[in-house]
This record gives sequence, structure tokens and C-alpha cells, in this order.
Amino acid sequence: MSLERAQPAIAGAAVSLIAFGAGVAAFMPPWNAHTLASPLLATLAGIAIAVALLLHLIFVGIAARRVQRNPTMWVVLALLALPIG
Repeated sequence: MSLERAQPAIAGAAVSLIAFGAGVAAFMPPWNAHTLASPLLATLAGIAIAVALLLHLIFVGIAARRVQRNPTMWVVLALLALPIG
């Protein structure tokens, strides 16, 4: 079981998780007044959160398939572990 085949998918999952964190950070206290003052910015941050989460789950599934694991289990595990992380 070689991880070299899964490294691009793992990198994509990491980048999408960082984008998800940036979208969530827009609603955190230092920036939430600025974000919520602009409906366009709040909408774009919400869309960025949704797209980044979807891409993260897709990349996790691709990485699981490339290392010959059950992609459904890993995607469900990633989705359930997200609030804990």
C-alpha cells in the first residue's frame, strides 16, 4: 500500500480544509463585524465554506480509494470528526 498515489488527493484535502477554515474565520470575532456588515461578503464566505467542505470530502474519498480503503467510511468519518477537530 503506497501513499505516493494518494499524495495529490491528500494535498487537495489539506488545501480545501484551509479554505474552509478561512471561510469560518470570517465569522469569528475579529472579523465578524466586517463580514456581517456586507451581505455580499457574508454570502461569499458562506459559499466558500460549503464548497470547501464538499471538496474536502471529495478529496478524502479519492485518497481513500487510492490507498484501497473504503471511501464511504472515510468520508463519513471525516464529516463526523469535523466538529471535533
